[in-house]
Amino acid sequence: MQLHRGRLIDHVQLVVADLAASRAFYAAVFEVLGIPEGGSADSHFWYDELFVSTKDGPEAAGKLTGRHHLAFQAKDQAMVDAFYRAGLAAGGKDNGAPGDRPNYHPGYYAAFLLDPDGNNVEAVHHGPHQRSAPSVQIDFEM
Repeated sequence: MQLHRGRLIDHVQLVVADLAASRAFYAAVFEVLGIPEGGSADSHFWYDELFVSTKDGPEAAGKLTGRHHLAFQAKDQAMVDAFYRAGLAAGGKDNGAPGDRPNYHPGYYAAFLLDPDGNNVEAVHHGPHQRSAPSVQIDFEM
């Protein structure tokens, strides 16, 4: 049996009511899991692919989760554009047309849609870069 990881999910965002309580909880659980904090600011913090913010930060649109944010990796800007068009055609609602998002980081190109349940779904291309591997391959001994 073989699995590949690192190709689909770019990051997951949780928007929380009490950032201090969430920060304490995630710091504790990730410490025992050996995952270091990636960074933080007044309105957010992150560990690897998990991004946690307050509803007041610019990343959250003023809403708590219940409305999840899922970001999927795209190989290039054309793939982000195609994601947006296909999602609209399949019943998604616009939540941010394809374009550069320099406030995230240079080269960040993304599009945002609301799925039928109101989840914020994103496709993102991070600009010119080189990956060390297309995915992490996990081989199970059976």
